[in-house]
Amino acid sequence: MATKPPHNSSLPWLLIALSLLQGSLAVRFGATNNASATPGGQRFDREIGLAYTLEAMPGIANFIWTLFRQPSEGDRRHYYPDDVVNVIIQDLQDGALGETGENNVYMSAKGIETYPPGDGTRIMYTSILYHDMTHIFQWSGKGTAPGGLTEGMADYTVLKSPYYVGGYSTPGQGERWDEGYGTTSRFLEYCDSLREGFTPELNRMMREVYLPEYWNQLLGKDVDQVWREYKAKYA
Repeated sequence: MATKPPHNSSLPWLLIALSLLQGSLAVRFGATNNASATPGGQRFDREIGLAYTLEAMPGIANFIWTLFRQPSEGDRRHYYPDDVVNVIIQDLQDGALGETGENNVYMSAKGIETYPPGDGTRIMYTSILYHDMTHIFQWSGKGTAPGGLTEGMADYTVLKSPYYVGGYSTPGQGERWDEGYGTTSRFLEYCDSLREGFTPELNRMMREVYLPEYWNQLLGKDVDQVWREYKAKYA
């Protein structure tokens, strides 16, 4: 989910500077609602809000860094010179619930209209934030990693978070290891069972480039063999 919609840089950002739990660099988090005249944007204001978004974002960032074992600033992906991460509520036209572009997360106002009622509204919203903020901070081999792998890693974060919705994905599902989303997230979880810390290590190795040989280096087998064994386990 990396399509970046048009964006007006003159919009008044609501920004806060926060000292993160690890390291000394202050990362700023911003949020704005560009769809306040739409039903989804109005529901956002009533049931979620900018204050909740800004409160949640630092915790999600630290969860991602902890999950991917990035204790220092040098381990993490940054967006210089400002190093600001924004969440923008916008009227997306492509049917996606959320998208990322550079250091921005675009949350669909139309998607917010479809969220479950009650507590489910914020649960759904926060789950999507975990996914899309992972895209901002993960390594992707500078675009050389398979899209299904990066999407699977983003869903892996959701799977390990307090906002995973049970039943969304099950072990053994799917036809290809790089199918993405729930299928790949469960496959990565299986690889963790073969080698403790596999997924954060694979993410680290993809800082500059993705190579298929990484699977052999970490697991002693190529990815297709690991996938066959995974499918056999849950046949």
